[in-house]
Amino acid sequence: MTIPSLEQAQAYLREAERLNPGPWIAHSRYVAEAARAIAAHHPALDPDRAHILGWLHDIGRRFGVTGMRHVLDGFRFLQAEGFEDAARVCLTHSFAIPHIDSVAGTWDCSAEDVAFVQQTIASWEMNDYDRLIQLCDAVALPTGCCLMEKRLVDVALRYGVNPYTLRRWQALFDIQYDFESAIGQSIYAVLPDVVAATFGSTGPT
Repeated sequence: MTIPSLEQAQAYLREAERLNPGPWIAHSRYVAEAARAIAAHHPALDPDRAHILGWLHDIGRRFGVTGMRHVLDGFRFLQAEGFEDAARVCLTHSFAIPHIDSVAGTWDCSAEDVAFVQQTIASWEMNDYDRLIQLCDAVALPTGCCLMEKRLVDVALRYGVNPYTLRRWQALFDIQYDFESAIGQSIYAVLPDVVAATFGSTGPT
């Protein structure tokens, strides 16, 4: 798997924080923690790899405050660095449903770029690491790992809903079910401090 070391991934995120500080940094760290925790109980996943992919899933935000452009920016950045598998997760993490209109956010890039994203995600079969980061992205606030329903509502309040929203939510719950079947327990049993993040104040996200 072509991914950087943990040390390099952390260096990328520190540099990104200097370039574009914000709650997305803490969110990325919690996605990484969640990915490691779940992968540690999964028979087919490497916790270290999952951890690194979680750190980097939003690295496209290093280029500034953007909408869905961040998935393509992250993909191209890590591709240029030679890390194809990490680049892939930058693109796939937003697509529990592989259609560009299913995302929560605005496409702030060219029509050619949007077409490239659609063609690419439609041609890929989502693997367990793609789906793990989709799941962890859906349970990680900047304040910690929480009940998925809280995160989904948080995103809907900030970005609105669209005709794909309920299908996207169902796809994420299906992913949760699949991972819980694989690890033999609730994902919330292995995630840290879920109660505090779920029932505490979220603050700005």
